[in-house]
Amino acid sequence: MVSVVPLVFAAGCSGGGGPRVTVRGDFGRLPEVSFPKGAPGGSLAVRTLSRGRGPAAREGDLVVADYVGYRWAGGGRKLLASSFAAGRPEAFPTWDLVPGLRRAFAGARAGSRVVASIPPKDGFGDRGDAARQIEAGDTLVYVLDVRGVYSPEAGPRGKGQPPVEARLPRVAAGRAPAVTVPRVAPPAGLQVRTLVRGDGPVVRRGQLLVVEYEGVFWRDGRVFGSSWAAGHPSGLMIGIGQVMKGWDQGLVGQRVGSRMLLVVPPSLGYGARGLAQAGIRGDDTLVFVVDVLGAH
Repeated sequence: MVSVVPLVFAAGCSGGGGPRVTVRGDFGRLPEVSFPKGAPGGSLAVRTLSRGRGPAAREGDLVVADYVGYRWAGGGRKLLASSFAAGRPEAFPTWDLVPGLRRAFAGARAGSRVVASIPPKDGFGDRGDAARQIEAGDTLVYVLDVRGVYSPEAGPRGKGQPPVEARLPRVAAGRAPAVTVPRVAPPAGLQVRTLVRGDGPVVRRGQLLVVEYEGVFWRDGRVFGSSWAAGHPSGLMIGIGQVMKGWDQGLVGQRVGSRMLLVVPPSLGYGARGLAQAGIRGDDTLVFVVDVLGAH
């Protein structure tokens, strides 16, 4: 999974006539942000600077966005983070944000640039958040470029492929597919099969990937992890060692919109140590169905 920075905002306009900061620049480019003299206002304020034509975010969606974020108090302001500097967007879970962000994201359309000012009562309160360099009483100011909105109802988009070989697991059609593992020995190497060939761009190494997935044990077909069961898509960095080798090798080069079947041997999964908290043993072969929803 990628590290999620739950600090951003979006959509519409609320409170106080809009943020008092001035923002210059176009969507997709590093914005120039100017602050007025004095302390920030005490109300949540959001303004849409340019409106996109993509889907509108709702609570429960995963939003992918570029952003710059500042903390602002009477003593001045400080840049907290910038995806433009990092060179990649972030994934923002609308179901797990501070109250001001949940309100601010509602209705933000993909392709929009918004600016928002979130006071402490709608952010991190009087305690702040030391890990994010947010001090008690800080107002948060962010400019957000919404690049993608992914709902829990999203699924593969493309052409179905012929059934896989009988020696590999069978995957029933459906939004959250059922997986049936054959009663044979697992293959020794990584197996990658396309169940639906997507019609989107090719996934490249180092991109932020948005997926739905389910993982089952080869030994008994039992589910050990599922974003469908969790109720929302997941975001992860692909091809740079942040996920298991079987995913890095199996998903780079596939097309957005695809549904993939991955059979991952222990050496390309969690290795000899396994993953005790998920019940994964060191000798477990793992089976995944992965819907590739987006790549940024």
